[in-house]
Amino acid sequence: MPGVGKSYVLKLYVAGNTSNSVQALRTLQDILEREFQGVYALKVIDVIKNPQLAEEDKILATPTLTKTLPPPVRKIIGDLSDREKVLVGLALLEADDEIPFEEGS
Repeated sequence: MPGVGKSYVLKLYVAGNTSNSVQALRTLQDILEREFQGVYALKVIDVIKNPQLAEEDKILATPTLTKTLPPPVRKIIGDLSDREKVLVGLALLEADDEIPFEEGS
Protein backbone atom coordinates (compact mmCIF):
# COMPACT_ATOMS: atom_id res chain seq x y z
CA MET A 1 0.00 0.00 0.00
CA PRO A 2 2.77 2.57 0.74
CA GLY A 3 4.18 4.32 -2.30
CA VAL A 4 7.01 2.61 -4.12
CA GLY A 5 10.38 3.93 -3.00
CA LYS A 6 8.96 5.68 0.06
CA SER A 7 10.33 5.05 3.50
CA TYR A 8 8.16 5.68 6.56
CA VAL A 9 9.43 6.91 9.92
CA LEU A 10 7.07 6.21 12.80
CA LYS A 11 7.20 6.78 16.56
CA LEU A 12 4.88 5.12 19.04
CA TYR A 13 4.66 6.88 22.40
CA VAL A 14 3.54 4.65 25.27
CA ALA A 15 3.30 5.01 29.05
CA GLY A 16 4.93 1.92 30.46
CA ASN A 17 3.55 -1.55 29.91
CA THR A 18 -0.17 -0.73 30.20
CA SER A 19 -2.80 -2.78 28.40
CA ASN A 20 -3.47 0.12 25.97
CA SER A 21 0.23 0.43 25.21
CA VAL A 22 0.62 -3.31 24.60
CA GLN A 23 -2.52 -3.38 22.42
CA ALA A 24 -1.33 -0.39 20.38
CA LEU A 25 2.07 -1.98 19.77
CA ARG A 26 0.58 -5.35 18.76
CA THR A 27 -1.90 -3.73 16.41
CA LEU A 28 0.74 -1.47 14.89
CA GLN A 29 3.15 -4.38 14.34
CA ASP A 30 0.37 -6.28 12.55
CA ILE A 31 -0.41 -3.29 10.32
CA LEU A 32 3.28 -2.72 9.55
CA GLU A 33 3.87 -6.36 8.64
CA ARG A 34 0.85 -6.45 6.33
CA GLU A 35 0.99 -3.00 4.76
CA PHE A 36 4.56 -1.69 4.91
CA GLN A 37 6.57 -4.83 4.18
CA GLY A 38 9.88 -3.53 5.52
CA VAL A 39 9.83 0.07 4.26
CA TYR A 40 9.52 1.64 7.69
CA ALA A 41 11.46 2.54 10.81
CA LEU A 42 9.59 2.33 14.12
CA LYS A 43 10.79 3.74 17.41
CA VAL A 44 8.83 2.94 20.58
CA ILE A 45 9.23 5.66 23.21
CA ASP A 46 8.19 5.15 26.83
CA VAL A 47 7.19 8.60 28.07
CA ILE A 48 7.68 7.52 31.68
CA LYS A 49 11.35 6.80 31.01
CA ASN A 50 11.83 9.63 28.46
CA PRO A 51 9.40 12.45 29.29
CA GLN A 52 11.60 15.00 27.50
CA LEU A 53 11.00 13.26 24.15
CA ALA A 54 7.24 13.44 24.64
CA GLU A 55 7.52 17.10 25.57
CA GLU A 56 9.66 17.91 22.52
CA ASP A 57 7.10 16.29 20.22
CA LYS A 58 4.12 17.78 22.11
CA ILE A 59 2.65 14.41 23.06
CA LEU A 60 -0.21 14.93 25.52
CA ALA A 61 -1.73 11.43 25.66
CA THR A 62 -0.62 7.84 25.20
CA PRO A 63 -0.54 5.74 23.23
CA THR A 64 0.17 8.14 20.35
CA LEU A 65 1.52 7.16 16.95
CA THR A 66 3.32 9.78 14.87
CA LYS A 67 4.41 9.57 11.24
CA THR A 68 7.24 12.02 10.63
CA LEU A 69 8.26 10.89 7.16
CA PRO A 70 7.10 11.25 4.49
CA PRO A 71 5.49 14.64 5.21
CA PRO A 72 3.09 15.81 6.43
CA VAL A 73 3.48 14.78 10.06
CA ARG A 74 0.45 12.82 11.28
CA LYS A 75 -0.57 11.83 14.83
CA ILE A 76 -3.02 9.17 15.95
CA ILE A 77 -4.04 8.86 19.59
CA GLY A 78 -5.44 5.64 21.07
CA ASP A 79 -4.88 1.90 21.05
CA LEU A 80 -4.90 1.76 17.21
CA SER A 81 -7.54 -0.98 17.26
CA ASP A 82 -9.37 0.42 14.22
CA ARG A 83 -7.06 -0.57 11.35
CA GLU A 84 -8.91 1.53 8.77
CA LYS A 85 -8.69 4.69 10.91
CA VAL A 86 -4.96 4.09 11.41
CA LEU A 87 -4.38 3.76 7.65
CA VAL A 88 -6.48 6.86 6.93
CA GLY A 89 -4.72 8.75 9.73
CA LEU A 90 -1.34 7.88 8.26
CA ALA A 91 -2.57 9.01 4.85
CA LEU A 92 -2.18 5.51 3.43
CA LEU A 93 -5.85 5.08 2.64
CA GLU A 94 -8.45 7.58 1.46
CA ALA A 95 -11.39 7.95 3.84
CA ASP A 96 -13.77 6.67 1.14
CA ASP A 97 -11.70 3.57 0.29
CA GLU A 98 -12.79 0.25 1.71
CA ILE A 99 -10.52 -2.36 3.20
CA PRO A 100 -11.31 -5.82 1.86
CA PHE A 101 -12.87 -8.15 4.38
CA GLU A 102 -10.40 -10.66 5.73
CA GLU A 103 -11.86 -13.88 7.04
CA GLY A 104 -11.04 -14.43 10.69
CA SER A 105 -10.79 -10.72 11.44
